[in-house]
Amino acid sequence: MSESIPDTARDLFEKPNFAHIVTLMRDGMPQVTPVWIDIEPGSNVIIFNTADGRLKQKNLDRDSRVALSVADNENPYRYVQVRGRVIEKTYEGADAHIDQLAKKYMGLDSYPYRTETEKRVIYRIEPEAVQTYG
Repeated sequence: MSESIPDTARDLFEKPNFAHIVTLMRDGMPQVTPVWIDIEPGSNVIIFNTADGRLKQKNLDRDSRVALSVADNENPYRYVQVRGRVIEKTYEGADAHIDQLAKKYMGLDSYPYRTETEKRVIYRIEPEAVQTYG
């Protein structure tokens, strides 16, 4: 069952705040990674971008459950916590999306750490539980 991101917390996804995303290892242990985060305009779908072969990608391909938190850089006592599931994995538009995130987080027009062999991928997350604080 989908849950909405409150309007009072949407800015946390729109500003250059890092998210900490939790995926599940094969043995059920949690694994956490800081990521750049985005939200689809006009929806509650949360987006992040990674590269093929990374541990979070392997975990999510096996188990779509995910949790994440995003704290406000200006007031870390204000944050949102989301639990949900991956509803889509796509390579389409992933290179352009990582460039958009580089602009948001680094002020650069293109992602500077791309390698020739790297294949970018977008994950879309549907929130199932949302809690806001602060």
